[in-house]
Amino acid sequence: MRAHLARVDAVLVQAVIAAALSFAHLHDLASAAGQDGWKAWAYPVSVDLLLVAAWRRLRSGASRAAGWCWFVIALAASLGANVATAGLLDLTDVPDWLRILVAGWPAVAFLGGTLLAHTTPAPETASAPAEPAEVVSVTAEPETPGPPATPEPEPNRTAPHVPAALVNHARKLADDHRARTGSPIDTDTLRARLGVPAPLADAIASHL
Repeated sequence: MRAHLARVDAVLVQAVIAAALSFAHLHDLASAAGQDGWKAWAYPVSVDLLLVAAWRRLRSGASRAAGWCWFVIALAASLGANVATAGLLDLTDVPDWLRILVAGWPAVAFLGGTLLAHTTPAPETASAPAEPAEVVSVTAEPETPGPPATPEPEPNRTAPHVPAALVNHARKLADDHRARTGSPIDTDTLRARLGVPAPLADAIASHL
């Protein structure tokens, strides 16, 4: 239990340090780009909130393409600020294109956050309700005396159809049995060799 808490504490400490450094870098870049006072502090908050909204969309499993798109945009803004403030950019002379990107970021963050937070997946199509079974009304008719009912004839039970290929295969088995034993193959042996039901075996035997 203590080892698990130690691992969790280490991860939390690392996350807090990384978030604080990224927050400071975004603040410094926004301040250098002309966003003074509270506006410089609002930029890191907007980037982090967009990251959280994109991550929640990815975890929900709905519209993963949109989640990945805005996650990459927010991550690029955070990484860009970290790299820019690492000595590769003169914060006293920020180029105009970077000032334009910083000034336009709030609109981008607002658009991404709105789409991620308020776009719901398409509802599932409801299945059509089953139609009620038709109710057939039966009216009782008075019984009238008539001639005695004659029993219906039993249906003519014909032998099952036997494919020609199966008959040829059975002939080969019968010839092999006669060559080995000297006697014709019986129905039970034929049925066991072919693996067919008894009625079908009888029908095949009648063709041999």
